[in-house]
Formats: sequence, C-alpha cells, structure tokens
Amino acid sequence: MSTGDLPQDRTVGSENGKQQDEPVTIRDRRRVDPVTGEARPDGAGDGVTAEAGSETAPGPAAGPGDGADPEVEKLTAEVAERTADLQRVSAEYANYRRRTDRDRESTQLSAKVSFVSDLLTVLDDFERAEQHGDLTGAFKSAADKVVGVVNKLGLEPFGIEGELFDPAIHEAVQHEPAEASGPTVTVLTAVLRRGYRISDRVLRPAMVTVQDRAENEVAPEVVAEAAEGGAEPADGGPGSGEPQNPA
Repeated sequence: MSTGDLPQDRTVGSENGKQQDEPVTIRDRRRVDPVTGEARPDGAGDGVTAEAGSETAPGPAAGPGDGADPEVEKLTAEVAERTADLQRVSAEYANYRRRTDRDRESTQLSAKVSFVSDLLTVLDDFERAEQHGDLTGAFKSAADKVVGVVNKLGLEPFGIEGELFDPAIHEAVQHEPAEASGPTVTVLTAVLRRGYRISDRVLRPAMVTVQDRAENEVAPEVVAEAAEGGAEPADGGPGSGEPQNPA
C-alpha cells in the first residue's frame, strides 16, 4: 500500500476555549431617574455597561406619586355627601306623602260625616213613613234617591233585635234582668232609633232596650261574640244597661 492511499489528517478548526462575550454598553438617556424621580444631570446615563447575557431589571415607570390624589379624595367625599342628602330627602318625601294621604282621608271622612249627620233626622222620617205605609209615589222616589246618595258615601245603619249589646254603639234606655240564674248575655230586645256609622266613625248610637238572657236562649253566634267581645261596663256608666231618658 502506498502512502498516497493512507487517509490524510484533516484539521478542523475548533476553539480552544469558550469565547468570552464582549461587554455591551447600555446608554440610559432618560432625563428623570426612575428610582428617585429626580432630574438627572446631562450625561449621567452614559457609559453604563452590563455583561452580555445578564438581565437588566427595568426601573419603575414614571408616573404619579404613591399618595392619593387630593382632587379624587375631594370628589369622593362630595359624592358620598350628595348621596346621603338624596337618601334623606327621599325618606322625608315618603313620610310627607304618607302624612298627606292620611290627612286627606281624614278630611274627606270628616266632610262626609258632617254632611250625612244633617240628614239623619230625614232618614228617620223616611223610616217612620215606611212603617206607617205612607212612603209611596213621588215621596218614595225622592226618599230612595236620598238613601242612595248617603249609601254611596259609606253610611251604614246598625241596631237589630236579638244582636249582642255593645255599649260603644248602643244606647240602652231600658234594661231587663234575666228571669233565670246562670250565665247570661245581654241582647237587644227593641230598637227605638237606628244607629248610623261611616267607616269606623259612629255618627249616632242606636237607642235600644236590652235584656239579660240565658246563653241557651240565644243564638250560638251571639254567645261566641259575647265571649270574644268582653264584658259590659259597670251599671250606671255611659252606655250601660241602666234606663236613660231618650234624647
């Protein structure tokens, strides 16, 4: 074999060692120091070097100071104050509306009571005429119209024979005691003059005669009403069963 057939050595260019990175120069030309927030003198940021591959942490961005803005605080306080004022005014207006509605209803009721009270004697005349058979013809037609008007205003008659005596709305002119012993209830035996009311306002109590009767002699619903409604006032008091002179 000739020497020409032998493989020749090939020289591969290789680095004997790791090449060192050349230093990189970073020039910070910001006129305001991002850390202190103060103005820099000219050329203060030139010549700042850093090794290649190293990371340079950016400084904080320039912006407003860490403290709250006084103008924002002022506006926030004004908004809170205006909101509190609005809530207070809304509550006062709601109370005013309720008070106004209540006063208006009371005024309307008083006007109805005043108007209808003057017609009670006329209604008594109509009732007596009807009992005697004199409420006929044109007289009956006029009476029906008057009764229709007062009924629309909310007038309600009360006082029926056999119902429980209530001293708040009945005026007893005669009181008959019970004939037998035992539990009794006081009921109406006669209605001498009908009573009237509008809503919860009594225009005139019913003039009645009453009698104490044994519980087994009256309707069960009357006994139940007596048990729920309470006792009568003491004898001789207003609305009691003691006889009184009719008004």
